Amino acid sequence: MNQNTVALSLFSGGLDSILASRVVAAQGIQVIAIKFISPFFDHGALADPQASIDRARELYGLDVRIEDITTPYLELLKKPVYGFGKNFNPCVDCKISMFKRAGEMMEEYGASFLISGEVLGQRPMSQRRDTLNVISRDSDKRDILLRPLSAKLMTPIAAERNGLVDREKLYDFSGRGRSRQIALAREFGITEFPAPAGGCRLADPILSKRIAALYSGDFVLSPDDVGSVDIHCLMVGRQFVLPGGGWLVIGRDQRDNEELMRHRQEDDVLLCMVDHPGPTALLRRTSVVYDDDAKLTADLELAGRLVVRYAKKVEGRHEPQDVQIYRGGGMEARRFDSIEEEFSQWIV
Repeated sequence: MNQNTVALSLFSGGLDSILASRVVAAQGIQVIAIKFISPFFDHGALADPQASIDRARELYGLDVRIEDITTPYLELLKKPVYGFGKNFNPCVDCKISMFKRAGEMMEEYGASFLISGEVLGQRPMSQRRDTLNVISRDSDKRDILLRPLSAKLMTPIAAERNGLVDREKLYDFSGRGRSRQIALAREFGITEFPAPAGGCRLADPILSKRIAALYSGDFVLSPDDVGSVDIHCLMVGRQFVLPGGGWLVIGRDQRDNEELMRHRQEDDVLLCMVDHPGPTALLRRTSVVYDDDAKLTADLELAGRLVVRYAKKVEGRHEPQDVQIYRGGGMEARRFDSIEEEFSQWIV
């Protein structure tokens, strides 16, 4: 066995990807775990990349690198070749794109093959045998993509045939059960790992509807105008499309408020309470959305009133409150009454 062999592992952080990486590393092969991130999965790793890297090393003994694939992923969502799953999740195209990107990284790391934690038959859309074959074929990685947990149920790849990997030390896992994975984790001394529910927000039935609307052209932005910040804002708080065409996001809690403040861009209008507990709000992308200052002014009035509407009540009532409005480089404070008329038709 070549002790200098390097393999790149697609590392989601789930148990299967942890085990697949460890199974190969146990054969004396250097495994570099690539953690792909986008606004839809694992994006929190960007807040403190080193903490994510250190945690993976401490818990799993793995060398992790973080790779942001947001830009190509947003493009992929416009028209995935193999369509979507139950929600807005393009699982097959997602896998293909990741394997293609990992293949491009192989030369940089001197890697001989790729590793995936996929288990035959575990997921109904992306891990059927025919689908696994399609993923290998369309990513052009058929002979360099090793799935260690199900390898004995599949045709050997080059690394197995030439002796870089001992096939007898790989596995024949299949189906949706997790008992064998959990038993193997115990053998490796792994006791802490995520639940198997999956972490892709595109599979969330509520959030996926918001993203689908954005890409369908039925939203205030066209698909070509969508950026990563738009996605982040769409996945927090309460969402409104105001009568003038504006996109308003209102925080539900302190975490949402902090997210909205962090993601504010130059042409956003930020609204927040001055001396009273209440939400932060963003009127998004005003230079793109509005072609009429009168509409912007009218929507800004409604935005201020909605902020007061969702603020803490005073003796059971929504009292007028001062709201700070940050627009461009300036700030003004205005007093708004709560909105009392029906506004449910504005809710996204």
